[in-house]
Amino acid sequence: MTLSKLHIAVLMGGWSAEREVSLMSGNGVADALESRGHKVTRVDMDRNLAMVLDGIKPDAVFNALHGTPGEDGTVQGMLDLMQIPYTHSGLVTSVIAIDKELTKQALVPQGIPMPEGKVVECATLYKGDPLPRPYVLKPVNEGSSVGIAIVRDDSNYGSPIARDSKGPWQDFDHLLAEPFIKGRELTTAVIGDKALCVTELQVKSGFYDYDAKYTDGLTEHICPADIPEDIAELCREYALKAHRLLGCKGTSRSDFRWDDELGSDGLFLLETNTQPGMTPYSLVPEQAKHMGMSYADLVEAIVEEALAKA
Repeated sequence: MTLSKLHIAVLMGGWSAEREVSLMSGNGVADALESRGHKVTRVDMDRNLAMVLDGIKPDAVFNALHGTPGEDGTVQGMLDLMQIPYTHSGLVTSVIAIDKELTKQALVPQGIPMPEGKVVECATLYKGDPLPRPYVLKPVNEGSSVGIAIVRDDSNYGSPIARDSKGPWQDFDHLLAEPFIKGRELTTAVIGDKALCVTELQVKSGFYDYDAKYTDGLTEHICPADIPEDIAELCREYALKAHRLLGCKGTSRSDFRWDDELGSDGLFLLETNTQPGMTPYSLVPEQAKHMGMSYADLVEAIVEEALAKA
């Protein structure tokens, strides 16, 4: 890595549901950049962000925000207007990729299998199920498994779902309903234009929700996953194809469910994350390490592509 010494603003925090994860990601990135001799300004985003960046005048911004407004195109549009180079995907890609329905419209016609589903008004859930049970309800435009519920025959949500039962329908007006895909949780990272490997996520109890992702010890990462090579190759193929079709930059991570009883027909892409976590428990740094890339090398490679993109 021959990246010249730069002044980099690491953008983190903010006010999304993923604030704490973003702070962990941002501080890890900042530490890595400082270890390589770069000048780093840590910026906990507030609504004066444009004034802050105009005052410090960085060479580039490392966008370590997760969720809205840092991952949905809002911050990307502001940085475009300010003509400041920034990491990860641009405005249009961010708008599409954070919206699970728009993502399906972009990827499914191009041969990438995703679960069928539909957006439902939460008020209708109290009248009847939108799909046969079991099914999944999730926000249309949140990441990190925020606000996911699996509705089963034996769930304590009621049948139909009770208004006073705890779930994402209390926090959102609309949710995406999808059939529940039994099987195994897999994920593949893409860096630059290369798909890395496949990790299997084995949750010790429950399912792979926000707490399971970011609480040490709740999920075991099997890297590389102990799966047939043809399934691993399909994960890499779909992840790279999604990265390219959506126009992702820097790095992305595609998450899958695989029903191993159905072979290749049981593999479905759930979503592509344009700004994957960079915490100590995060999957992209773990896969990069398995492929021989240190955390600091990964961070610099993401910055280098941002400067090339600019």
